[in-house]
Amino acid sequence: MLKVGIGYDVHRLVENRPLILGGVNIPFNKGLDGHSDADVVVHAMSDALLGSVALGDIGYYFPDTDQKNKDLNSIFILNKVLQIVSNEGYIPCNFDVVIHAEKPKISPYVKDIRKKLSEILLIDISCVGVKATTTEGLGFIGREEGIAAQAVCLITKK
Repeated sequence: MLKVGIGYDVHRLVENRPLILGGVNIPFNKGLDGHSDADVVVHAMSDALLGSVALGDIGYYFPDTDQKNKDLNSIFILNKVLQIVSNEGYIPCNFDVVIHAEKPKISPYVKDIRKKLSEILLIDISCVGVKATTTEGLGFIGREEGIAAQAVCLITKK
């Protein structure tokens, strides 16, 4: 049996924060603001996984009102979500992710992001697609105020 999930996340860019996308530190003069490390890629992926088994979103499991989640590493969130999905009898078999960012340019880091995510997900790198796009200067992303990510996953019975 196969199931599909979709996830989306967005965070504001701010000074004095590291920029982490897909678990990879990206050199940039700004980072994403959030209660956790604000890794929009991992958050979108986690929501896609939870959606695929109809078990809500990461806000339910990791609320921003809980101080124990402050500055939480999003890889920890993804690992917990993978356990939830596994407990339902499923494993991920494919991911496709789109990062929406005007700056920085993401393409030099795509291979590193794919490698990191494939290691965490325990799937072949060929099953983790990551691409980036700009909004051609339009909207909050185009004004370099934030970064967003969308993720689609396919899971299968163990």
